[in-house]
Amino acid sequence: MPQKITVAVAQARTLSTLETTLNALKQVTQHAASKGVHLLLFPEAYLGGYPRTCDFGTAVGAREPHGRDQFLEYFRSAVDLGDTPTGAGDDWVERKLPVAKGRDYRGDGTREFLEKVARETGVFIATGLIERAGGSLYCSALYVDPVRGVLGKRRKVMPTASERLVWAQGSPSTLKAITTELNGVKLTIAAAICWESFMPMLRQSLYSQNVNLYLAPTADSRDTWLPLMRTIGGEGRTFVLSCNQCVRYNELPSWITQQGNASKDIPDHYISRGGSCIVGPLGEVVSEPIWEVSTDDADGSKIGDGLVISEIDLEDCERGRLDLDVAGSYSRNDAFKLSVEGLDLNPPPF
Repeated sequence: MPQKITVAVAQARTLSTLETTLNALKQVTQHAASKGVHLLLFPEAYLGGYPRTCDFGTAVGAREPHGRDQFLEYFRSAVDLGDTPTGAGDDWVERKLPVAKGRDYRGDGTREFLEKVARETGVFIATGLIERAGGSLYCSALYVDPVRGVLGKRRKVMPTASERLVWAQGSPSTLKAITTELNGVKLTIAAAICWESFMPMLRQSLYSQNVNLYLAPTADSRDTWLPLMRTIGGEGRTFVLSCNQCVRYNELPSWITQQGNASKDIPDHYISRGGSCIVGPLGEVVSEPIWEVSTDDADGSKIGDGLVISEIDLEDCERGRLDLDVAGSYSRNDAFKLSVEGLDLNPPPF
């Protein structure tokens, strides 16, 4: 019997405040629910924002005061999920960490908001976000189940290029896959954030956990991104959901644009064109990338234009294992070994 669910990616952009972005996420999720979507992915750094074009006033060996002010603005716009700097893992997920006197929960309430949206819509929400813990920022991905709430969270283990200036490295233990059941279909889900998908051993750590849904929130809008997603789908025999923001220069926060940039002469210039797509477990393109459209365009009346929706049959992953299972029959695990600090590479139990 086919094991079908309807999945979607939202090509959404970060709005002016966390509150307005959360409200937009709610609106998009409600719209997706009306279309029968069971699982919805939002882009890298959607909550908190991707500081595209910002140099934070830095050069090698030098920092300018205005850059510290920019970092302060960025830090304040990030999400506080109530986790610890080292990451408390299951203790955080299961709410076992201490709560301040007089409070009902840790953090700024974003976790609770997302859990409520997922519960009320019946949609599994996966979203990229910038998370603050202690004095550091982490680029993270959060998994929110409509029945059980937050199932897990992972932090990007290797920020790319100048991202390393403002984002700390996450623990590889957060590469742990999560399991859930949607529409009667069992899913093993894991995320690789942006250029983590270029890391062969990181990909293998996810394949080893037998993922059938590989989430790839990204900030890469180049034409070369789709071939990588197709490689991952065929290599891992998994469905791949990739999601990016679509942003014009004049839609960036004022604390970035007021410092001046070459793009200021063309404020409507796209600095990220999108490219969100869905790929199947034989590397086939299930839903072609969409460009220069966002769920947040105009007055919100064109949400559907920024959604990529597809019904997928998870049995296609198992069909693909006939001739390729890179973590099993095709792995030559007698010759090649992979271990990840703090991570069990066995498929997680249901």
